[in-house]
Amino acid sequence: MTENLRTHKDLNLVPFVSVDHMMRLIHRIGIEKMMTGIAAYIEADFSRWESFDKTARIASHSDKGVIELMPTSDGKLYGFKYVNGHPKNMKEGLQTVTAFGVLSEVYTGYPVLFSEMTILTALRTAATSAVAAKYLARDDSRCMAIIGNGAQSEFQALAFKALLGIDRLRLYDIDPAATAKCKLNLSDCGFEITCCDSAAAAVAGADIITTVTADKRNATILTDDMIVSGVHINAVGGDCPGKTEVDREILLRAEIFVEYPPQTRIEGDIQQLPADYPVNELWTFIRDEQQGRTEREQITLFDSVGFAIEDFSALRYVRDQLGKPGMSDLCEDLDLIADPDEPRDLYGMVQRNASVSIAA
Repeated sequence: MTENLRTHKDLNLVPFVSVDHMMRLIHRIGIEKMMTGIAAYIEADFSRWESFDKTARIASHSDKGVIELMPTSDGKLYGFKYVNGHPKNMKEGLQTVTAFGVLSEVYTGYPVLFSEMTILTALRTAATSAVAAKYLARDDSRCMAIIGNGAQSEFQALAFKALLGIDRLRLYDIDPAATAKCKLNLSDCGFEITCCDSAAAAVAGADIITTVTADKRNATILTDDMIVSGVHINAVGGDCPGKTEVDREILLRAEIFVEYPPQTRIEGDIQQLPADYPVNELWTFIRDEQQGRTEREQITLFDSVGFAIEDFSALRYVRDQLGKPGMSDLCEDLDLIADPDEPRDLYGMVQRNASVSIAA
């Protein structure tokens, strides 16, 4: 019985979601609804954790930044993301992070979706943060501090609003212009927003603290004296070797939760700890095999570095949306796969095309 997902006649045409398509998809669905949908796909995929190939991302580091591939498969679909991280780009008027992704069917090996993922990564990162916080933050959490008000900040705020009901924000960035930008972008989104002049001021009174800074260095964005009992820390910015945000003393006080320990120990804030330091895995409490927050006064910390299954979930979500009525205009077909009449005669296909081109 065939397991391929498409008919033979369209196997060579790959749906492509451009940046423009992705923006139109977000506006058609609604950004909060879309992040809620991606979050649901992430939870569904993490709940079948054992179905996936799992590997730490493949990284090529330079003194300018990092370029990475993030692959995974559940046996039916295979997905990967190409992504870079170049903090120096911001000073040159370029994005710190750019990305694209591919989803393929395992049965044929043919791609079934090719998509921009610069925007989609921002959505899935925020959705993953909110999924973790749903299990780890106190139920009555309503105020979030965001330290680092760059490209990811608004997405984090909206995901936490959609999934947890966050309605108060305390913003801080070393660049006041970034904070002003974030406040302006979120001004009509239902938040009470306070702009702060230091990280310490931002975290004062916050139930949840999100750190999402870009510098590729061992930084101390949060010091131990800033952290009070009962807070949840969403540490997003420490995501490669030599790049951290959280004081080691905070890690020793907190219950730590991660996506995939072999990757997080290399890239996350826990690279500051011994290699065998105990941590908890996200999938275990999504699947109710372990409890997330166990006490109101507990300090919880999600050491988020991003994992390939989250990209797989986001690509799967986008592909499913494109299959719904009225959504076919949000992608275009790429003639990406050679399709000779006789599978073994690729050369003959090339030659026939040459003959047509010469005649024309």
